[in-house]
Amino acid sequence: MGIFSEFKEFAMKGNVVDLAVGVIIGAAFGKIVSSFIENVITPLLLKPALDAAHLSKIEDLSAFGGVKYGLFLSAVINFLIVAFILFLIIKGINATKKKEVGPEVPAGPTQEELLTQIRDLLKK
Repeated sequence: MGIFSEFKEFAMKGNVVDLAVGVIIGAAFGKIVSSFIENVITPLLLKPALDAAHLSKIEDLSAFGGVKYGLFLSAVINFLIVAFILFLIIKGINATKKKEVGPEVPAGPTQEELLTQIRDLLKK
């Protein structure tokens, strides 16, 4: 078996293809969240604070001689939004899955019924 056929077999496995699709969708979703933070959250919620600091975006926040903690804060907000959205998606997927129910085991006789049967057998 040649190296190219081995690579083709490896690359066409379901897990590899699923992972590639997940990474691509994750990157696109990350861009959407970044745009949401920059264009919606920052202007609506943080605009007064940024105006008071004479800044236009959260990434420009800095302190102590140029340490840009705004980039870190922006990354944390992005992560929290992505994590929350993924939580909601996974919760929705889990809710749509039907719970597997095993075959119902018929209820056995109670202890009193068993004792009654034993008593009746002993009487015979």
